[in-house]
Amino acid sequence: MSLLTGSANAVKYTLFGFNLIFLITGIILIAVGAGVGAVYTGYELFLAGKFFSIPTFLIVIGSFIILISFFGCWGALKENYCLVLGFSIMLAIIFILELAAGISGYVLRSDASKLISTSLTNSLKEYNTFNQNPTTRLWDDVQRQFECCGVNKYQDWIVTYPNQSLPISCCSIPVGAAGTFNCFANSTSVDDRHINGCLDGFSNYIAAHAVSLGAAGVVIAILQFFGVIFACYIAREIKIRNGITGFI
Repeated sequence: MSLLTGSANAVKYTLFGFNLIFLITGIILIAVGAGVGAVYTGYELFLAGKFFSIPTFLIVIGSFIILISFFGCWGALKENYCLVLGFSIMLAIIFILELAAGISGYVLRSDASKLISTSLTNSLKEYNTFNQNPTTRLWDDVQRQFECCGVNKYQDWIVTYPNQSLPISCCSIPVGAAGTFNCFANSTSVDDRHINGCLDGFSNYIAAHAVSLGAAGVVIAILQFFGVIFACYIAREIKIRNGITGFI
């Protein structure tokens, strides 16, 4: 028989419902973290380690939420004071961690341009037409995908190509072109050469995914804040009904 009556009993089942929602939010966090991490993985040479730490952090938090949601459901149904109290404490810790992850996501968005600018600038000298290393392939992929050239402007490639030539990925090969195609800073048609640098387009793309990390962390943290309140209320009611004294 339930030890709780009236409003306390209603809140108990509300807490049980919240736990089911927490289970879903845990899955959402894992999906968001894994999805953004997969997007970043293709550009790991141009991204600092912190771009991967936050998605991984969300995956860990999501996994932990799934575990404690079962713990909370069992405690609520059994009306066990220790279980519900432990659940509320763990949920409070998760709330703090999620809030920190969410804020870190928004901070990462603000720092994205500066961090990426440094990485792109440092990697220009590693571009090698004759030795197609991972940096060469990634630069070509980025310049083709974002239709850009260099970091801020196509003239940035002068550190690698002092003869005014450019990587072919800096140009759009004209339709019907035959034979050898060359991309030059001065002689290639403006319509065929990418004018804009890669920093703005690439950093905005990365920052947009950082925002999704921040939004997921903050929104779910706010939702779980109410779960902490419900859990603490239920723990207090169970303690009173059982005549428990002290903290435990």
